[in-house]
Amino acid sequence: MISILGIPLDENSSFLKGSAKAPQKIIEAFHSDSTNDFSENGINCRSNKMVEILDPLELPSGELAINDIHNATFKELEQGNNLISIGGDHSITFPIIKAHAKKYDSLNILHFDAHPDLYDNFENNPFSHASPFARIMENNLANRLVQVGIRTLNDHQRAQVDKFGVEVIEMKDFNHDLSFDFDGPVYISLDLDGLDPAYAPGVSHLEPGGLTTRNIINIIHSLKGDVIGGDIVEYNPINDVNDITAITAAKLLKEIIGRIIKSK
Repeated sequence: MISILGIPLDENSSFLKGSAKAPQKIIEAFHSDSTNDFSENGINCRSNKMVEILDPLELPSGELAINDIHNATFKELEQGNNLISIGGDHSITFPIIKAHAKKYDSLNILHFDAHPDLYDNFENNPFSHASPFARIMENNLANRLVQVGIRTLNDHQRAQVDKFGVEVIEMKDFNHDLSFDFDGPVYISLDLDGLDPAYAPGVSHLEPGGLTTRNIINIIHSLKGDVIGGDIVEYNPINDVNDITAITAAKLLKEIIGRIIKSK
């Protein structure tokens, strides 16, 4: 079973709030009659007994919210389910990966983003959406972290990349034929601001010069490895235009579902 879980949390966003409203908008787009049920690799994603959309979490604040996300994730994994989470801001990824690391040895993370999210300390908030991958790597929760689409590296984050051995494909070095070979389970963390704003205007941190939707879909389907879960984060409906970003998020959700089922 693939469980789809909405996580309406944006208190760890450093610039604009609004991504807590994202999960319901993405699910509405996922069910829209404007498109059909299938992913590009031929999987029926909406009328599939292997896919269940869960009720979104109702969260407290602070560390209690982080703990609840971890516990909800671990519950699904204990039941033998794969999980795709819909945020919310990128802070949700740390507790999600913490739960996955308990089940999967040598976990690999494929991370699409404009930002590396590796700050050691951002605004004195250990759970900031600018820091989830610092928390993940300092706790040795992933064997390999690959980041694609990055175009905001500063000196501190470059030092963090070196410290943790992160593989970064900056957007300036991106090759359209890029593909990856992973040994073991792969978790996909997809920050929608990794896309160019032309494809995803509904984000809090617009960063021009990014990936196309096609770039991401091609990488998801061409990568070698066992895709076991993922998250889609940082959609901010307040900034969206004609629901373009919601529709794009729903499309990418279908492609991740299709890829997980193919991995099975």
